[in-house]
Amino acid sequence: MPEPTLSVRDADTSLIVTAGDVRIAHYVYRPDAPGAEAPKPYLHPIRGLTGAPMSVYRPWDHRWHKGLQMTWAHLSGQNFWGGPSFSAESGYQWQNNLGHIDHVDFTEVSGDGRRVTVEETLHWVTAADERWIAERRRQVFHGVDAARGIWALDFTTRLRNVRGAALEFGSPTTHGRPAAGYAGFFWRGPRSWTQGTIIGAGGRGGEEMMGAEAAWLALAGRHDEIDGGGTVLAVAGRSSAPVPIKWFVRREPFAVISPSPAFDEEFTLADGEVLELAHRYVFIDRLCERAELDDLGAEFAL
Repeated sequence: MPEPTLSVRDADTSLIVTAGDVRIAHYVYRPDAPGAEAPKPYLHPIRGLTGAPMSVYRPWDHRWHKGLQMTWAHLSGQNFWGGPSFSAESGYQWQNNLGHIDHVDFTEVSGDGRRVTVEETLHWVTAADERWIAERRRQVFHGVDAARGIWALDFTTRLRNVRGAALEFGSPTTHGRPAAGYAGFFWRGPRSWTQGTIIGAGGRGGEEMMGAEAAWLALAGRHDEIDGGGTVLAVAGRSSAPVPIKWFVRREPFAVISPSPAFDEEFTLADGEVLELAHRYVFIDRLCERAELDDLGAEFAL
């Protein structure tokens, strides 16, 4: 049986990626969101090849969480994450520092049946309407395997500092909150995946993966409404920053994964310099055990 054909179409404010007759991803490049949520492009809904849900949108606890998105909470005092900002002195407080990430144009939107490629230019704009980052982003949807219920997303980006001064990239952990080093490419899973299973490379798993370095990490959870469950395998990939990628991951009070480039160490990007990141997420239409994930981690390594 032939694999489902991958295709893409533009729906004015979003791109819809389809595998056969299943819409596996919507890439919303012109979001309709209030400034408090630091508007930015995002992927939601994300679905497995059977149509099972694998993301959540605007959950009540964090309205700025939207599926899978590129974001940053602590960037030289600006918040491109959304919501309040953290400081060691006062905890989380709302500030007039919420930026936004704007889609400028697409340089490629194409599909050949086996993969869909999306390349675009984006601008990171501060609360004071200053452009600090010019981003070139590439997303490739590929790896459809109906027999195994798998498809994959490659995400690469080049963030060029155009501020005219250095940029400091950090996280809530670098600002004093332990085990809160979220930064960069961030996935929020379905509410029903709360208390799911965290499995990491090298025989590790569970809570010990918070802040750990590992080639890959997976979270498996069960669905509401429909039988069974699914697994998201995230591959850390590469960062050009001088600090290592470390995992931000939780299964409670909700399911999240982020290969954080600034988990507990800040780094500086000089004016004109570029931060390069490359990650891969694999969406699997069943609950996976460690043995299979060890094999998939090797197969989908970057």
